[in-house]
Amino acid sequence: MFDYQGRTGYETISDVDRKEFHDQGFLLLRQVLTEEHRTALEKAVDRIHDRAATAGNTAKNGTLHLLGFLERDELFGELLTHPTTFPYVWGLLGWNIHTHHNHLDVTPPEPAAEAERPYWGWHQDGYRQNSDPQTLDSDQPRPMFSLKVAYVLSDLSETGRGATKVIPGSHIRNSLPRPADLSVHHPDPEGAVEITANPGDAFVFDRRLWHSRSINRSSITRKMLFVGYTYRWIRPLDDLHLDHDGPWWAARTPVQRQLLGESTHTANHWGVNWDGYVDDEIPLRRELKRRRRLDRSIPWLR
Repeated sequence: MFDYQGRTGYETISDVDRKEFHDQGFLLLRQVLTEEHRTALEKAVDRIHDRAATAGNTAKNGTLHLLGFLERDELFGELLTHPTTFPYVWGLLGWNIHTHHNHLDVTPPEPAAEAERPYWGWHQDGYRQNSDPQTLDSDQPRPMFSLKVAYVLSDLSETGRGATKVIPGSHIRNSLPRPADLSVHHPDPEGAVEITANPGDAFVFDRRLWHSRSINRSSITRKMLFVGYTYRWIRPLDDLHLDHDGPWWAARTPVQRQLLGESTHTANHWGVNWDGYVDDEIPLRRELKRRRRLDRSIPWLR
């Protein structure tokens, strides 16, 4: 649909990128979307926002945080295997994955009075994944379990436009000191940075990375799309209302259908019983094997 100069989504990521992701907890990827693609996605987001506003489903200032947005437009379904970002998804998580959590964010400028209110939004993604998998050593980092790809549709190249703030390297920390009194202003935690990105950029981040949305004090509306991936044996967070007889589903590839949850078994079988071990029938693994992208030296790519 859009020209990505022959990229397929099955290229291997570099050792440099892999190391940076594991060291910092995130990767900023420049010029991921072509301008044509970015514009089309922004128009789709605007249509959805306009409908939500008409229905009274936005905040008073027009803010929209919409979960499970993928089936709202054909363009969104294609993001599941975007040719530039998808190599980072399977390259860092492996092939036994699906999408579990997606959100569309439109964040207009905050009214002056609201923008000056104290705000503390620092968190890790995953909810109970941050407490259920206990380890004997409380300082041992919990498993990553999932990651997100965030697509930047508006100009966040300057601070103060509501962009995501992160603490690089904090994904190996299980806790972050939280102020006792959140009714007053507090500085950001030490080491925090705001991800300034251009329209069409994207960033990939480990769910454990301590992060926070910042206050939009600019005149620009922040527009972003977040696509999350996790292992197929972890339940989805969002409710998708997929019409398996409709045109949106019909246009999905076998790999995209896997990512949308099509399976009868989440551990190691694809539509069969326990009598046979058929990992090779899982679409993403099958595609990676066909392209000789499996690597026994990397556990999640065996």
